[in-house]
Amino acid sequence: MHVFLETERLVLRPFTGADADHLLALDNDPEVMRFINGGEPTGRETVEAKVLPRLLHDHPCTGTRGFWAAEEKATGTFLGWFEFRPLTDHDPAVVELGYRLNQASWGKGYATEGSRALIDKGFTELGVERVTANTMTVNSRSRRVMEKSGLTFLRTFTGDWPDAIPGSEHGEVEYELTRAEWQRHR
Repeated sequence: MHVFLETERLVLRPFTGADADHLLALDNDPEVMRFINGGEPTGRETVEAKVLPRLLHDHPCTGTRGFWAAEEKATGTFLGWFEFRPLTDHDPAVVELGYRLNQASWGKGYATEGSRALIDKGFTELGVERVTANTMTVNSRSRRVMEKSGLTFLRTFTGDWPDAIPGSEHGEVEYELTRAEWQRHR
């Protein structure tokens, strides 16, 4: 198994086609998907035809993928995934940070631990200049992870989403961390 990043408690590795069942379980937990699609289930066909290909995409500017499967180091248990994806395939300067972890791993600091490690790797090895992250305004847990990972609130905005979900009427928030800010707080 190729390891992209290892922390004290996590292993982040590239996804493979064999991860379809893990993704299906993750994306079919209504609480996990509450702030993504209102908790609607995702079918196997969608996971295999849309979700997995997106997670397997290589970004030429970094020579890496933008999404990694997260496993607990001690047990190898699949916890979910992390996103650290360049906004364009040809420029690593701005990346989007994201995470989707199963409920069993919530409240244990895994999201912050993985996010901080990705941020450090991005600024030291991947040519990143700015990290951005978005979530629904009402998603206080995700916002707290962004803050604990060093990102600061930038703005509130409203998207033109085809299907409104509970809480979307409050808009979304964007957080950011620049290389200069990261260096000041190391």
